[in-house]
Amino acid sequence: MKKLGLLAGLLGLAACILVPTLLKSHGIYLFTYWLIYVIASMGLNLTIGYAGQKSLGHAAFFGIGAYTVAILMQAGYSFWLGMPLAALGCFVVGLALGFPALRVQTIYLAFATLGFNTAVWLVMRNEEWLTGGTFGINNIARPEAFGISFDGNLAYYYLVLAFAVVLGLLLWGLLNSPWGKAFTALRDNPIRAESLGVDIRGYTLLSFAIGAAYAGIAGGLFGSLVQFIDPAPFTVEASIMMYLMVVVGGPGYFLGPLLGAAVGVILPEWLRFAQAWYLFVFGTAVVMLMIYLPDGLLSIPDRIRAKRQSREASAARAANANQRSAEGVKA
Repeated sequence: MKKLGLLAGLLGLAACILVPTLLKSHGIYLFTYWLIYVIASMGLNLTIGYAGQKSLGHAAFFGIGAYTVAILMQAGYSFWLGMPLAALGCFVVGLALGFPALRVQTIYLAFATLGFNTAVWLVMRNEEWLTGGTFGINNIARPEAFGISFDGNLAYYYLVLAFAVVLGLLLWGLLNSPWGKAFTALRDNPIRAESLGVDIRGYTLLSFAIGAAYAGIAGGLFGSLVQFIDPAPFTVEASIMMYLMVVVGGPGYFLGPLLGAAVGVILPEWLRFAQAWYLFVFGTAVVMLMIYLPDGLLSIPDRIRAKRQSREASAARAANANQRSAEGVKA
């Protein structure tokens, strides 16, 4: 199974490298947009899918990362300085946001993070001296490194792809370490995890902090992609959409963000043929998906496997019953 997963990952990476070369400028831009939301969803998947915490404030970290990089670049600093500072800043703020999770859970925690998102968005909108308010920050340059410019859409796509691959590998290593097992234990049964010596407090805070850092990095990449930011992309609605991406892809599945972000970013673009009805079509598709696949798209193989095992177990029980009946008749 691991070899099959590795092969699928390599084929997917090859497709991500080759497919954009066949696309026009808008297609490359859309794929870059998708990868940025994959990175953001990776972090939220850690918080929701692996650690079992409810967060509706992810877009706030996305915005903090975007504004941090944009403001520093406007002040004359490098993109390569802005990105680690954005990740570090979001990590620290995420650590602070994790404290409510030590006191409240489930829907109450979701409301607490929603309030945080609203507060951050109000700062972005009202503090014009820092963020530009509703006028935003424009002319955000795309970076260069070692004399290589990433100003073109294709070049910037490959830069974002490199970020996504590196961050994906780091997350894979984390999830397959003792830390990853502790996150899963925290999600499945916090009381049992604590009895086994897992630091519930520390891992809860860490799940928020790492997820926030991923969102901050994605936000920094987003600002340089669109080259203009204002508060509009960082609302509570954006947090809900990111949450939806994780749930649709499959919370707790490593590749879930890939499919979830595709549903949230690429599917609406494909549905534009429906014109005024496209939101209705998109909403209906998501509702049907949640009804029939509540554990996400990547739960399909598990559901098929479970049904097959159930049939095999039923057949085995029937065979055993027939055998006992036959033995009883002989006796």
